[in-house]
Amino acid sequence: MDNTRRTKTFIGAMILAALATAGYAATASHTLHGLFALAVLALSAVTSRMKVKLPGLDGNMSVNLPFLLTAVVNLSAAEAVVITCASTAVQCWPRKNAKFNLQQMTFNLSMMAFATASASLIFHADSLNRVLWHSSTLALVLAAITLFLGQTTPVAGILAVSEGKSAAQVWFSVAQLSFPYYVLSVGITTMVQAMSAHLGWGLALAVFPVMYAIHRSYRLYFNAMAESLRPEVLVRTASAGA
Repeated sequence: MDNTRRTKTFIGAMILAALATAGYAATASHTLHGLFALAVLALSAVTSRMKVKLPGLDGNMSVNLPFLLTAVVNLSAAEAVVITCASTAVQCWPRKNAKFNLQQMTFNLSMMAFATASASLIFHADSLNRVLWHSSTLALVLAAITLFLGQTTPVAGILAVSEGKSAAQVWFSVAQLSFPYYVLSVGITTMVQAMSAHLGWGLALAVFPVMYAIHRSYRLYFNAMAESLRPEVLVRTASAGA
């Protein structure tokens, strides 16, 4: 089986996993939240365009994760999946004069729907909450880990299938670059939860400037890293050390 067929098979499996997980999560959804859901949707969509290129990999990372975690924690599974898919579509939509890639869009939507639905099921599981003594922080950490694995593992898989790379090596590269951001996002989401309890969710969602600052920092850092990985830079470095 060539790379094209393997890629299509992998994407098909991802679609089925997303439909099954999101469908089950939707049946287990709790109360819907109108204005709050719309606010999270708007902010996650806007911050999804604030993305940075991962150096050495064919992929990027946006800074909307705290809003996706906020959706998982505070909204129904159905709302969380809709918000995630909408922000993913905005994130992946090509810029002006760029070509639309339906296959890539389909894979990204399926991957994010699967990851978000799984994280929502983990966070809202009654049996898990009893084991964790109703600790929302521990439940949030488990939800973030689920989201992390649900995003990074399929990405490593599709790159391994389509480009013939080692899935383990690709996953380690993606995880190494993105894991600190997941830890940071858990902290920001915890802060939003605390602010919501005392000041209301409207003021808590004012973390947008923080996300913009994080975007700028990551962009400068990754650009510098990508520059150091350029072949001509490596050649110049080697020549200078000779």
